[in-house]
Amino acid sequence: MTKYARREALVVGGATGIGLAIAKRPVEGGATVLLTARTDEERAHAVAELGSAARVVAPSAVETALTAQALTARTGTGPGSTARSAAGGGADFFFADAVPTARPLLPHLKDGGAIVLTAPTPCPDAVTALAAELVSRGIRVNAVAPGCIEAPGSGAVPLPPLGRLGAAEEVARAALFLATEATFTTGARLPVDGGLGHP
Repeated sequence: MTKYARREALVVGGATGIGLAIAKRPVEGGATVLLTARTDEERAHAVAELGSAARVVAPSAVETALTAQALTARTGTGPGSTARSAAGGGADFFFADAVPTARPLLPHLKDGGAIVLTAPTPCPDAVTALAAELVSRGIRVNAVAPGCIEAPGSGAVPLPPLGRLGAAEEVARAALFLATEATFTTGARLPVDGGLGHP
């Protein structure tokens, strides 16, 4: 599938669970993805899961990687430069756990792009404020609010009204929808919690 061919996504804040599931969706659609992972083990696992369409770096190296990627796109040199050059450098969509994680990387997001915040409890005021701040660049800012999501090693928790725990993949689909399909939506917070917040 090439739905996201010549597009670039940035996923910061974790390369396991929800972060990895989010990174897989644009890769499956033909996008190039830059993903952060905290440990060598997480980076190796993410590379094995995502393949050559993804670049996995330590959180401390993400800004350097984005700067190098933009330079490669402008000069048309280096591995994969043809696709990146056509994309114009910079991420088309950006997934981050919280506003403080996203803010330093905003210069690397294309005008007209989208940010989706993925923390379990994104502050509605912070989402709205960042959306208002970036509206002049045509950047949409939304959030998914995952809850009752199954995770390895998690203990028993009360089930939400839908009667089961959710999967990271379900959060990823909602996040990608907000990033790519919800083109007239900004400042919104979408609960992905099996109805927990709305019994």
